Amino acid sequence: MMNLPRIIDCSMTDCAYNTNKMCHALAITVGAAAPLCDTFLKLGQKGGVKESTGSVGACKVASCKFNNALECVADGVHVGRHADHPECDTFAPR
Repeated sequence: MMNLPRIIDCSMTDCAYNTNKMCHALAITVGAAAPLCDTFLKLGQKGGVKESTGSVGACKVASCKFNNALECVADGVHVGRHADHPECDTFAPR
């Protein structure tokens, strides 16, 4: 069975799942058109599971070398702020 890669850190501190640059969504989805975090949610309250570190549940970026059958196989990922949106900084083209 495959382990989901952990989110090492996330710069999107205004996301509802982010506390102290750590993601607490059980699993995020990385989008298809670009390596955007589709799970990003700007909201007036915090959510997620505080005892859990987020992971990547699905990756729709077929052009990434870490994408294997729409699953991320990187050891871990960094999510960074690019302008006003979150992107997977671990993305690497094939």
